[in-house]
Amino acid sequence: MLRHGLITVAFCCFIATALAISGNGSWESQMVYSLSIGTICWLVIDAGRLLLSGNKEVLWPHGLSGYGLIALGITVGFLGGNAIGDAWVGAPPFEFHNLAARRMTSTIVITLVATIGMCFFFFSLGKSKHMQSQLDLAKRNATEARLKLLETQLEPHMLFNTLANLRVLITLDPPRAVAMLDRLNSYLRVTLSGSRTLAHPLSAEFDRLGDYLELMSVRMGERLRYTLDLPDELRDIPVPPLLLQPLVENSIRHGLEPKVEGGEIAVRARRNGDRLVIEVNDTGVGLDAALPSEDGSNSGFGLEQVRERLATVFGAQSEMRLAAAPAGGTCATLSFPLPAAAP
Repeated sequence: MLRHGLITVAFCCFIATALAISGNGSWESQMVYSLSIGTICWLVIDAGRLLLSGNKEVLWPHGLSGYGLIALGITVGFLGGNAIGDAWVGAPPFEFHNLAARRMTSTIVITLVATIGMCFFFFSLGKSKHMQSQLDLAKRNATEARLKLLETQLEPHMLFNTLANLRVLITLDPPRAVAMLDRLNSYLRVTLSGSRTLAHPLSAEFDRLGDYLELMSVRMGERLRYTLDLPDELRDIPVPPLLLQPLVENSIRHGLEPKVEGGEIAVRARRNGDRLVIEVNDTGVGLDAALPSEDGSNSGFGLEQVRERLATVFGAQSEMRLAAAPAGGTCATLSFPLPAAAP
């Protein structure tokens, strides 16, 4: 409302200046008349629209009530503004009755055109703001739906891989299969009991990753070693769920499993300026020696899903790199902006 008032005052000053230049009186008197009429019109119409509005976004009454409010604002503004102007210049109240017909007509026309024009401008501004908010809401809903879809695709993918490994262990090593089944039961209970959210703290992502690695340790035994490094100042940073597990799953499946002696996985988070960087390093067979996925590539289903999740949440500001580690193995690096409120 205050912004509308400031715009109205600026417009009234412009009208007063134009009238003074055209020889319709002194600049001072024209300014008093113009500001009085315009300010009263603005107060009546802007206060009325807030009281009568049926749309909380556009904040403008619908139908005849809107037109009636404009008519009321023009009438009260014209009469009240002229009374104030007459008092300022020392003329009798409502002196405009004695003006020449041409001047009287021009005064009424200017009031009508200026008020209606400003009302249309404010209405268009409010409607544009409402449409923009609706568009932003639609984009947020689309983003949420896309993230939910990606998550529902990732969880069954991980579960199917784990069940396939469990099937092998049942035949080869029943006690380890039972231990793995217990870990899987615990992992699924924690995962399914929590509500599906679009983001959770990075610490929760690392905790979930620890549960998954413990599950894989049952199957691989001493062939799998891992390190999780999360600085305390980054624990509360919000990230999309299931962001890191596909990277670790890819390291195990394509890096460590083909290697007879297995290897180590290290997951580290660090801050680089205003960006969060997460690295997943493994000492596996490396990119060149990794077994291809079913689609013929080494990237795997999970990595493509991670790329899509980053692109959905952070757009072009996110980055994912997959490169050979200097000491052998593979290094997957994620980088995206930190939230503005991050310390």
